[in-house]
Amino acid sequence: MVTFLAGGTGTPKLLDGATRVWDAGDVSVVANTGDDVELGGHLVCPDVDTVLFAGGDVLDRETWWGIDGDTTETHGELRRLADEIAVDSGPRYLDDEAQTAGRAIARWRRFSAVGEFMEIGDRDRAVHLTRTGLLDEGRTLTEVTRTLADAFGLDVDLSPMSDDPVATLIHTEAGETLHFQEYWVARRGEPPVADVEFRGAEAAALTDAVRTALADPVVIGPSNPVTSIGPMLAVPGFERALRETPVVAVSPFVGDEVFSGPAADLMAGTGAEPSTAGVAESYPFADAFVLDDDDPTRLDRRVERTDTRIDDADDAERVARACERALAAVDSGGLGPDDGEVTG
Repeated sequence: MVTFLAGGTGTPKLLDGATRVWDAGDVSVVANTGDDVELGGHLVCPDVDTVLFAGGDVLDRETWWGIDGDTTETHGELRRLADEIAVDSGPRYLDDEAQTAGRAIARWRRFSAVGEFMEIGDRDRAVHLTRTGLLDEGRTLTEVTRTLADAFGLDVDLSPMSDDPVATLIHTEAGETLHFQEYWVARRGEPPVADVEFRGAEAAALTDAVRTALADPVVIGPSNPVTSIGPMLAVPGFERALRETPVVAVSPFVGDEVFSGPAADLMAGTGAEPSTAGVAESYPFADAFVLDDDDPTRLDRRVERTDTRIDDADDAERVARACERALAAVDSGGLGPDDGEVTG
């Protein structure tokens, strides 16, 4: 049994190879929900849905977002109407009172549908509407995610990190507070980051499903440490559970060069070194790391080396097998730190 912590695209890409290494029925995935956003009344769970769509073999693997071949007629009409009524078609964050009214799971991440700043496909939208409808009928996010996983034929066990709302908010050097989706999708990673807040995390709780998953050995894929993994670590009890189980992390960096995404800017903005060394410092609970062959970083923990670039399922299998070896070494105590590194 093994559990993957998933956020962004790094860990979902790794999962393509994980099921070649472990039986799919032995794989659990806990997905970040700090990136979730309520857009025009329907709850979008990007990191949950990337795993959902990939496992259901419908993911658009060019963008790693949405459903392959989806149409965007509704999105296009929303943009046209915004132009016709001459309103700003950028992100329209609802006011403070609206953020906490009604559906509790959507708190601090509510946007108007007017202009729709995130491109949502038509089939993709049906998933979000179904999710929101089931939530409004009284089901938990965990229950709804399991229902959708069954509908897409997932073989792995997928759970959200919590049934409670946690909103990843970016505080910028310009003095603004932006939801992560506004910062990354609408602003394209601008302006510079001053800090990151996980609003609501202190009041969020681990679900029984997550507690069970975290009792197994854990792999943290090459995801963004700040906004993909950070929201999970902010939930009370999550990091403590990781300290009590074997954990292997794959660095999203090669030295101080990040593979993709905003990880470097976000780490620098929150005072962490944007590098593999900074990732290791951010994960004090990790027993071992999988690093790229070309990564010059020396760590004081167990290290397994391989080519960590993931462009296809064969690459993902190679990295997953490195994770398997690292977990085995942690379990046996046979792989020493720093000068005990091996290459696979």
